[in-house]
Amino acid sequence: MTDSAAIAPVTPRLYLASASPRRRELLTQIGLAHEVLLVPAPPGEDEPQHAGESAADYVRRTARDKAMRGRGWMDAQSLRRLPLLAADTTVILAGDVLGKPADREDAFRILRALSGSVHEVHTAVAVCTDDRLLEAVSVTEVRMRELTDAEIARYCDSGEPFGKAGAYGIQGLAGTFISHIAGSYTGVMGLPLFETANLLRDAGIQVP
Repeated sequence: MTDSAAIAPVTPRLYLASASPRRRELLTQIGLAHEVLLVPAPPGEDEPQHAGESAADYVRRTARDKAMRGRGWMDAQSLRRLPLLAADTTVILAGDVLGKPADREDAFRILRALSGSVHEVHTAVAVCTDDRLLEAVSVTEVRMRELTDAEIARYCDSGEPFGKAGAYGIQGLAGTFISHIAGSYTGVMGLPLFETANLLRDAGIQVP
């Protein structure tokens, strides 16, 4: 018998209602076996901020909506009932929500706006159990150094800005753009591990 054949499959302890590889990596980092739940997204996946809605309320609402859609999908597919984790990350600059870039021109515009400025990254986490919805929001202040147009163009050419709130990923090439953060590094990546672990403990899941 080979070593691989002797390894028993790991039973997932929760569903992750996200296709983000970074969130998967972070859950794996803290030893949480999980199963990705690919929930069909509604039209207009990046829901706009409502008039008068604060950034914290906006990101909390979108994470909550993702969790509830995931719970509905789990029930519709008659899947084994497990706690479900959803999250949403939003970049806020001067009160404006900067979502995922629509194209290269949009990514360039967003990065030029962030260049040389301080912005906030809000990541909300929602954990849905049979009878409770647990929520938390992580807020991190991020300072980005001044970028030249040539640097922004090269970064856009790398393809990394796309699919990311604020058109950058701190764990990738854009790590060289960030001069200072105050808050949660993993929150900027997309899943604040401190807040996530606390919610999961409250949901009855043992976290190392």
